[in-house]
Amino acid sequence: MADEEQSPRRPDEERFPRRPGESQEEHEARLRVFPELAREFAAAEDGFERLWTPHRMAYIRGERPTREAGEGCPFCLAPQRADDAEGLVVHRGEHCYVVMNLFPYNPGHVLVCPYRHVALYVDLDEAEVAEFTALTRTAIGALTAASSPMGFNIGMNQGAVAGAGVQAHLHQHVVPRWGGDANFLPVIAQTKALPMLLEDVRQQLVAAWPR
Repeated sequence: MADEEQSPRRPDEERFPRRPGESQEEHEARLRVFPELAREFAAAEDGFERLWTPHRMAYIRGERPTREAGEGCPFCLAPQRADDAEGLVVHRGEHCYVVMNLFPYNPGHVLVCPYRHVALYVDLDEAEVAEFTALTRTAIGALTAASSPMGFNIGMNQGAVAGAGVQAHLHQHVVPRWGGDANFLPVIAQTKALPMLLEDVRQQLVAAWPR
C-alpha cells in the first residue's frame, strides 16, 4: 500500500511547531491567535509593526486611581505590599519612600512619595518635607552610582492641568537622562524603548542605595 501523500507544512508550522502533547486542533487554534499571523484574518497590510501593551487596559477601561486613600491609590498601596519587589519599592524611610515608576520615561525613573495621602507639597509637615528632600537627593546619588546618567529631570506635577497622573497623592519624579535618550519614537509612535526591566533596575538601585 502506497504511503499517504502528506500535505506540505505551512510556514506558520515551521515557525511554531506543535508542542509535546498538543493536539492538531489545539495547534491550529494557537496558530490563529498569534499576532504575527494576523495575515490569516481579514486585514489590510499597513507596513507597521505592533507593540502589544495589555497592561494599559486598566486605563482604557477607566480604572483610574481614586482620590481617596487606600487600595484605589497606587502610592498608598505600594508600600503596603509585604514584598518590595512586588510593590517596586526601592527604599522605605520613616515618613516617605522611593518607588519605581511603572511607566518610566527612562530606566531608573523613580518617584519619591510620602506615606501619608496628601495631594500638595504644601500639605506636608516639616518632618515629611525634610525626608522628602533627603530621599530625592539620595535617589540622585544612587542613580549616579548605578548608571552614571549625564543629567536629571526632577519635579512635581500639581493638579490635572499640570499633567499629574495621580493627583491625590503627592509624588516627585527623578528621571535620569543620557545624551540621545530622546528620539522619534515617542513623537511619531507614542512609544518608549527601554533597555532594562523594572525589577532589574530596582535591584540595581537597591544595591547602590547607601546603607
